Amino acid sequence: MEHINSTQPLGIKQLAEDDRPREKMLSQGAAALSAAELLAILIGSGNKKSSALQLGHELFNNANQNLTELSRMSLAELTSIHGIGSAKAIILNAALELGRRKRDEDARKITKITCSKDAYQYFEPFMEDYRHEEFWILLLNRNNIVLGKKRVSIGGVAGTVVDPKVIFKLALEQLASSIILCHNHPSGNLQPSQQDIDITKKLREGARFLDISISDHIIIGLKSYFSFADHGLVIN
Repeated sequence: MEHINSTQPLGIKQLAEDDRPREKMLSQGAAALSAAELLAILIGSGNKKSSALQLGHELFNNANQNLTELSRMSLAELTSIHGIGSAKAIILNAALELGRRKRDEDARKITKITCSKDAYQYFEPFMEDYRHEEFWILLLNRNNIVLGKKRVSIGGVAGTVVDPKVIFKLALEQLASSIILCHNHPSGNLQPSQQDIDITKKLREGARFLDISISDHIIIGLKSYFSFADHGLVIN
């Protein structure tokens, strides 16, 4: 609902029946609801100043009307909105986590990597929302069938430390023939840093001695990615 006056809260019962989120979902289905209306259902009830629907709009606006940014919000950030206490924040956080897990289940249906997009879609569901950098590897056999994924390191906002010995140990344990490297850039900037290029080169050179191929290095940003292989930066 547009142009809600925040100084004069409008209760859900005062809205036209078609504008009440629960009634709208019952009559038209969940797909007919806006993100703010879906949030209002999760929020449940408002306070003296704002209805649940107004709180839903405020919450979505605070996330720049972006579900990815919303999913990154911490419990503290959710409860910073007057009218959303810890109980409501936990419900919201749980719903967003279920959404993440659903995407992760879909990604795990990818069992063979045929291109950089496959690798991106495998990692994106659980890596895109991180506010810190993490470095993961995807282990493949000679037919590019996925043997598993492993987290190698966790860092801060600006970077993470990667130990080649850990990567090669994990690859040898799984008898992997090739590895796809992956890390995220919380800033959304997809351009590889000099450190990213150097570690890729170092791992590629070390992998040759173990008869293991570094197939690609994927950098994940916001709804997009950078592939070293697609840009000619991985040559085994």
